[in-house]
Amino acid sequence: MTEELFREDSYLRECEATVTFAAPGRVVLDRTVFYPTGGGQPGDTGALILANGSELPIIDTVKDEAGIAHICDEGAALPSPGDKVTARLDWDRRYLHMRMHSCMHLLCAAVPCGVTGGQIGAEKSRLDFDIGDQNLDKDQITTELNRLIEQDLPLSHRWITDADLDANPDLVRTMSVQPPRGSGRIRLMEVEGADLQPCGGTHVARTGEIGRVAVAKIENKGKRNRRVNVVFA
Repeated sequence: MTEELFREDSYLRECEATVTFAAPGRVVLDRTVFYPTGGGQPGDTGALILANGSELPIIDTVKDEAGIAHICDEGAALPSPGDKVTARLDWDRRYLHMRMHSCMHLLCAAVPCGVTGGQIGAEKSRLDFDIGDQNLDKDQITTELNRLIEQDLPLSHRWITDADLDANPDLVRTMSVQPPRGSGRIRLMEVEGADLQPCGGTHVARTGEIGRVAVAKIENKGKRNRRVNVVFA
């Protein structure tokens, strides 16, 4: 399987790697900085720099049975298994995802309700909450988000076991999806003093990097469900 370098260091922009599998439209490497679609975060884009100096554009990244698949045009000329390549991110897009994903953790702090869904984007993101009898005010949430951002709180991760999570079920905020199990460890993401929950996505090092944000709108998605949409201000 592919070594997931982004799990330990979200700021890696490129890496040297070896091709382990190649077929029309997809290339799998032994290691990568590319994040695969999951947890509401889109897959990374960028390029593989081949041994002859040419670039193979990567238009998406997903997980499959062979590892992490770097998706390319089906008619593109591919490297062969065993070839050395450089995997290089579209860093500007990835960094926007890092900022937005980190902001969604602050949104969980600002709205202390169960999360029923979510989606991260480069320009806007959203979380759906089971609010029960609560009322949400977008100006109040915007103020709280920017307060947490301005505090420049550090973000960090650590690994726990399945048993650790079973002993602390309240760590899981998502009501419909449980963290993946079976690998022997689960990645726990912490915003110091604000949020702590399992998360495999990519994040900034401090909340100050997020920049100012605003709640664009709150949508009614059912009797108890509200969708909070956040954009960069």
